[in-house]
Amino acid sequence: MSVVTVQLGQCGNQIGFEVFDALYSDSHCPQGLCSKRENEAYQASSKERFFSEEENGVPIARAVLVDMEPKVINQTLSKAAQSGQWKYAQHSCFCQKEGSGNNWAYGYSVHGPRHEESIMNLIQKEVEKCDSLSGFFIIMSMAGGTGSGLGAFVTQNLQDQYSNSLKMNQIIWPYGTGEVIVQNYNSVLTLSHLYRSSDALLVHENDAVHKICAKLMNIKQISFSDINQVLAHQLGSVFQPTYSVEGSCHYRRNPLGINWQIRPPLPGLPTLGKVSLNRELHFNTSIANLVILRGKDVHSADLGGFKDPALYTSWLEPIDAFNVWKTQRAFSKYEKSAALVSNSQFLLKPLDTIVGKAWNMFASKAYIHQYTKFGIEEEDFLDSFTLLEQIFHLKQLFKKRSQGSLGGAAVWRLPLAQGAILETQD
Repeated sequence: MSVVTVQLGQCGNQIGFEVFDALYSDSHCPQGLCSKRENEAYQASSKERFFSEEENGVPIARAVLVDMEPKVINQTLSKAAQSGQWKYAQHSCFCQKEGSGNNWAYGYSVHGPRHEESIMNLIQKEVEKCDSLSGFFIIMSMAGGTGSGLGAFVTQNLQDQYSNSLKMNQIIWPYGTGEVIVQNYNSVLTLSHLYRSSDALLVHENDAVHKICAKLMNIKQISFSDINQVLAHQLGSVFQPTYSVEGSCHYRRNPLGINWQIRPPLPGLPTLGKVSLNRELHFNTSIANLVILRGKDVHSADLGGFKDPALYTSWLEPIDAFNVWKTQRAFSKYEKSAALVSNSQFLLKPLDTIVGKAWNMFASKAYIHQYTKFGIEEEDFLDSFTLLEQIFHLKQLFKKRSQGSLGGAAVWRLPLAQGAILETQD
């Protein structure tokens, strides 16, 4: 089954390139630490997911590139072509000469309706190249104008036209000290709209990835290219093929094959009443955890700690909340690697911070006129604030004793019943 990637704005297109480059490099790595037959099956599965039939021997990314300015798209196309390993399709891009000025309303209310037909036609053509469509992977920022505003508009259209296909949005959480004065407005509007139309939001925090570059990789002068490569590495370690079942050597066809629609019990139903010896450790409460193991000794790894009831909300048994995916095929030349994907409370503090900053600006009417002149009224802001406050309080209900994070783990984050807010890290 195939995934169509939609790269939106400067951020989405730059990260998208690094993701495809990482996927191609990994799948063609000669040191897979597995049999030739298994490696060939891995390569075939990866290619089916992310690349279409080769043109003159060069795989073509299953992607649509969208931006309201041509510079970044031209650079992205050029870098892919110059690699000589893979490329984007010749007519898979849409760009204009007028940006969105970091204004969510302009991207959503102006660029979206104006270019809806052209963008959706490009996506449809890419879908028609797939023998079997698994879903869409939409890469975007949430602090600017094109990626966030137009990205929310495109996701909404994908939900309308492809309601049975999974829509996963990978969004970049802005730096806490970002340079865009209205980034908190843009973020609130993005999150609230995607919650209604997306199945899963995969969140990466710029501040967290920056720390990885500085402390774990010891990079002195950190560039956006460094950050994007870390993001691409993390995404690749999650989305590359894994075995379909324990002990099998067959790769699962659906790369997004997790049940994202985890719903709490009806009000009044009793909880499971679980007791754990580790309850006093103040773990970050999760609704679900997925561990992905690759490389040497994957079948002997001790994962008992992830089955502790203290990690999960009281209405889910660990057997229902924990999954593990494995493959003996190593990822990106590493002898062994692991990634944790967790639907947890870890996003509560960043969400509270960004909503609080946006509300303080809204209360003083700061910059509101920049949005109302493009059709986003004060009532739209209030609706967005209300929805995010509801998400915040719902997640607090799953708190056991504290909001501490699971040490060293990377997290995927989902707002409960509908869209998912996620983050991943090796």
